[in-house]
Amino acid sequence: MSLTLADIQAAHTRIAPYIHRTPVLTSATLDELGGGHLFFKCENFQKIGAFKARGAANAVFSLTDAEAARGVATHSSGNHAAALARAARLRGIAAYIVMPSNTTKTKIESVRRQGGIITFCEPNTAAREGTCARIIAETGAHLVHPYNDYAVMAGQGTAALELLDQVPALDLIICPVGGGGLLCGTAVAAKGLRPSIRVIAAEPAGADDAARSFAAGRIIPFDTPATIADGLRTSLGEKNFPLIQTNVSAIVTTSEEAIVAAMRRIWEVLKIIIEPSCAVPYAAILEGKIPVAGLRVGLILTGGNVDLDALPWLKK
Repeated sequence: MSLTLADIQAAHTRIAPYIHRTPVLTSATLDELGGGHLFFKCENFQKIGAFKARGAANAVFSLTDAEAARGVATHSSGNHAAALARAARLRGIAAYIVMPSNTTKTKIESVRRQGGIITFCEPNTAAREGTCARIIAETGAHLVHPYNDYAVMAGQGTAALELLDQVPALDLIICPVGGGGLLCGTAVAAKGLRPSIRVIAAEPAGADDAARSFAAGRIIPFDTPATIADGLRTSLGEKNFPLIQTNVSAIVTTSEEAIVAAMRRIWEVLKIIIEPSCAVPYAAILEGKIPVAGLRVGLILTGGNVDLDALPWLKK
């Protein structure tokens, strides 16, 4: 199995009743500061406040009745967890969610509001996967991996389908990369619709496994990420990596300082709430890691779930 444009188009039809078609915002101020024509796909306005609603809905509503009856399970730092809990609630099934102990309070409460059954674990990949495997063995639930899952990738790619329908003549799309689900869906959709387009990923320098893996031609896991961008603290999946190698032009890294500056600028200029993870693509532009002069550039703002009592620019 792999991922095709047809899979993403079918996913868009399947999940249409359960998601928002999110708007694209522009700003002359941000264009001038960045040097290109920037188009922000606002997935912070999506159901549960993040693009993850797309992939989770596609995965849950792709299950057979027999598969769905046993419930679903996942491990997630928050947005996928809330999205899966919501999709499971809409289908009337249980959702077992493993969350790292350092997950932000906002995202924990979001999962609880959607009816997810939470189990906490240590904040590392081995603990997340081990705890989730135990729960699946106990319950028989169907694993919906946050990114290493073709149905999830197909759902995430629907954001790029919409973006290219809303702004057809893009030269470049930039999106953040953690596990690679959004990046794979975005790249396959974009290249399928517009073969000449480039797709570039951005990630924090403190969680740079994707950039190092891309350069080395093999997956290099990173078990101790250190970044404010909590949604990007995961390592690439083995199903994601070949799609990234085939369809992505480059992966760049950004500093923590640039991520905070980009997040604050988008708050101030676009007047919208975004979380640190989705500030990373604009941070890459701010730091000059991705030249955009004269280009029409789509940026996917992946989510807006932040702890308002712990904003990075507040005095400690």
